Amino acid sequence: MSLSRRDFVNRSTAIGAGVLIAGSAEVLATAPGAVAAPSGGEAPAAESAEAARCATGYGELLPDPDGILALPRGFKYQVITYTGKTKLVTGESTPSNHDGTAAFDGPRGGTVLVNNHEIRGPRTNFPHPVPLLDGHVYDPGAGGGCTVVEVRKNGKEVREWVGIAGTSTNCAGGATPWGTWLTGEETEDKAGQNGMTKDHGYIFEVDPHDQDANRDPQPIKALGRYAHEAVVVDQKRGHLYLTEDASNPNGLLFRWTPPAGFKHGKGKLRKLAADAGKLEAFKVFDSHGTFVDDLSRVTKVGSTYGVDWVNVPDRDAKTVSVRKQFAAGEVTRSRKLEGMWWGDGGFYFVSSFARTESPVQHDGQVWFYEPNRRTITLKVLLGVNTDVAGDHGNFDGPDNITVSPYGGLVIAEDGEGVQHLFGTTEDGRTYPIARNDLNIGTAEKPEFSEFTGVTFSEDGHTLFANIQEPGIMLAITGPWWRLRHRSGHGYND
Repeated sequence: MSLSRRDFVNRSTAIGAGVLIAGSAEVLATAPGAVAAPSGGEAPAAESAEAARCATGYGELLPDPDGILALPRGFKYQVITYTGKTKLVTGESTPSNHDGTAAFDGPRGGTVLVNNHEIRGPRTNFPHPVPLLDGHVYDPGAGGGCTVVEVRKNGKEVREWVGIAGTSTNCAGGATPWGTWLTGEETEDKAGQNGMTKDHGYIFEVDPHDQDANRDPQPIKALGRYAHEAVVVDQKRGHLYLTEDASNPNGLLFRWTPPAGFKHGKGKLRKLAADAGKLEAFKVFDSHGTFVDDLSRVTKVGSTYGVDWVNVPDRDAKTVSVRKQFAAGEVTRSRKLEGMWWGDGGFYFVSSFARTESPVQHDGQVWFYEPNRRTITLKVLLGVNTDVAGDHGNFDGPDNITVSPYGGLVIAEDGEGVQHLFGTTEDGRTYPIARNDLNIGTAEKPEFSEFTGVTFSEDGHTLFANIQEPGIMLAITGPWWRLRHRSGHGYND
């Protein structure tokens, strides 16, 4: 049932500013600079970051003697693919710039993963682009795409092959309920720009179990052309939700509604007409009906807001970028809308950080959208991190995200300085899971690449994650169950 702005305001008045409907003006910065996000650590800053990490999680991260991945005691990792070291079944190197990933059940208890390669611009600029496999190429000028990685149950046998090639800047994406992967291009390059021979900025579908099904790749134009990040599918209602990572102006959250009578399934999205269904951008308002122009204005965890949806005039952005087709006051924006993951009856989505291009600064937000109520709730807020070079529990720049089978979320950090995989509890506290120890800079000026592609195997035993540069896929195993016994009341091993 549709929830209009009037319905939302009336319901808020009736029940008060409680858990269901918060979003009051008290926690909304209604003018630029009116409210500043808390500095250092996450938003519920009543306890120090150090105290919070001792109260939950898996314990201290131990340095890796091999210089790749620091993990808590009892955990271990295995390198699955490594650009320049591992090879595809066709003999070429594993492509570089690992990004969004999803895991599917494989044969004989193994796992099949689809791995995006965020390679932007002409393929000639990269030593290890996605190979142009005959019949699987969209644009021969582009170097990005997806590979499919088959991992046997013992983790020792790995096969990697091309799922799609000739796409650009394959950043995040999302798994579908019918067992495929939707990969998004985080670019708006058109034919003739940056070495491209075709227009880019689309979603493509990749089948991880049937390479032949990926032949003659076609963009799903019904989902729009813009700087795509992630996508989730509402299996019950048929909607697809999509994030956009863009600025000048800031990006949007989209909802695609399928045409009447459409039923989802493998390969069906690519057969739709370019104008099939309805693509809309979100518009957020508080319990008083006040329009929220940018999500950075929300500065209190637990705040809940209503959502309207506004039709996109030209989804293929023939002359004007989609996000620039709206006047002030028509839609809500947010800086770096990135990872998404379906779970708990809705989906979580990330705003990675906000700086001077946003009304209020922060180092990351995680939101939850409830389709039944058409509301969003702020679940995690990271204050501006003033200690980016340290390892003291201050995280910044959340990016790829997944729902943990052990409770809470697991997030890949794409921030400044030290890079982590970190978890969040249901009450918004954070704790470290892994640290990237691979210095791709120098001793004097260390540099650590972002984590990407965080996803659990279907059985929950293995957490897969990537280090984007040079391009490493890792499988992390250990006593994940231990988190269930570690709450704010302390350890119970």
